[in-house]
Amino acid sequence: MLIKIVLVALLVFVVFQLFRALYLMLKNDPNQASMSKHLGRRVMFSVVVMALIILALAMGWIEPHQRPY
Repeated sequence: MLIKIVLVALLVFVVFQLFRALYLMLKNDPNQASMSKHLGRRVMFSVVVMALIILALAMGWIEPHQRPY
């Protein structure tokens, strides 16, 4: 159950970073941080989420659904 909570928290953080980048893009303030910093974080945490899912499946912490047929 803990692994699922961690995955959901990471996915929420990914969406948060996406909206932060959107806000910076629309604001267009030269004194603010770069939009690419937030997009880079989003990509990095997306890779972490995918690696954590693959690791959790390999270790047996989570189980995929059975095939429907």
